[in-house]
Amino acid sequence: MKITLPRHLWYGNSLFDIDLPDNWQVDTSKMNGYDKKPISLEAIENTIKNPIHATPLSEMAKGKKRAVIIFDDMTRPTRAYEIAPFIVKELLKGGVEEDYIVFVCALGTHGALSFNEFRKKLGKDIVKKFRVFNHNIYENCVSIGKTSRGTDLMINREVAEADIKIGIGCVTPHVQAGFSGGGKLILPGIAHIDSISHYHLKVESMARETTGMGKYENNILRNEIDEAAKMVGIDFFVNVLVNGRGETTDVFAGDLLAAHIKAVKKAKTHYATEPIPLAKDLVIANAFVKANEMPIALLAGIIPLKNFTGTIIIIADSPEGQVVHYLLGRWGTGFGGRQYPISTIPSSVDLIIMAPYLDKTFGDWFSNPEVITWTENWEETLEILKPQFGAGTKAAVIPNATLQYYKM
Repeated sequence: MKITLPRHLWYGNSLFDIDLPDNWQVDTSKMNGYDKKPISLEAIENTIKNPIHATPLSEMAKGKKRAVIIFDDMTRPTRAYEIAPFIVKELLKGGVEEDYIVFVCALGTHGALSFNEFRKKLGKDIVKKFRVFNHNIYENCVSIGKTSRGTDLMINREVAEADIKIGIGCVTPHVQAGFSGGGKLILPGIAHIDSISHYHLKVESMARETTGMGKYENNILRNEIDEAAKMVGIDFFVNVLVNGRGETTDVFAGDLLAAHIKAVKKAKTHYATEPIPLAKDLVIANAFVKANEMPIALLAGIIPLKNFTGTIIIIADSPEGQVVHYLLGRWGTGFGGRQYPISTIPSSVDLIIMAPYLDKTFGDWFSNPEVITWTENWEETLEILKPQFGAGTKAAVIPNATLQYYKM
């Protein structure tokens, strides 16, 4: 049987096929919103002009001099190029001069983007007309106070000094904060490494049981994020949801918290995988949307396994490799960032990673990458599987294993 999967989100967004034996019992487990049609540009503009619990951006911009537009990086599917021109249009309408509109990429602890990546993310016209900066977690951050959980909130100076602050982000399930988007663009997005470390290590430890994929209400990390964003004073925010191909399907614009709450309400169903695949012998997890953060796919792969034991194949077709990560990445043969190592491959799992653009450091987010079996194409992968799995093998294919989630 032939199954078609997406690949190369920022490199042409194409499809490819994998062949599985016809005598296997295979479930292709898509998220609910996989095939939802993308929203039109006209609808996006209309949503921005009619915000949730906020005055129109053009009205908000009156009398303001400096504007900053914060956007997420290449680990997120947000098509900021669809949204940014409408934001700029509203700011100009409100009287902000073109030379006083700047863009800041909320990298968090990820590596800096190149200007080729900025063009992919924002569109060449935006990059040509406006200054676009990478956030620097080590330099040019200013303290704006402490959160109630003790985080000394130091943020990007360009953002802190702007008269009007706008965010563009994507709401997806998140392994710690429940759902991304909204204030996460601020903490950790444009915060200093010390603030980020306190948030990730100290704050989470205060109520770790409240965190996790899809956990939104009373999540201590989410509460810290929202408090930080309020302290920064984000004036206007645009959240998007995406379908199985990474296309924008829904837009929620306006007040930061109100727009995010509404987006998450939709996201809970949109990204859910129903029914949850269970009691499988093997799982094929395609790390499409975040192929450059492919370890996330391990969680989506292990839950469907029978007794959390079996084989997981992660398809990590990532031309750029794994994202540079200053907090949890490896920075030498035996050491890494302040939260390294982030995860360990369980002994009950036989992990195969198919990485057509394989490099020696590809598995370094794991503390034990030496247990991984590496392949570079599907034919090679299938040859490894065939001797172990015969007729009646129960398998699940997860088309977007770094995007969809299971309502547990």
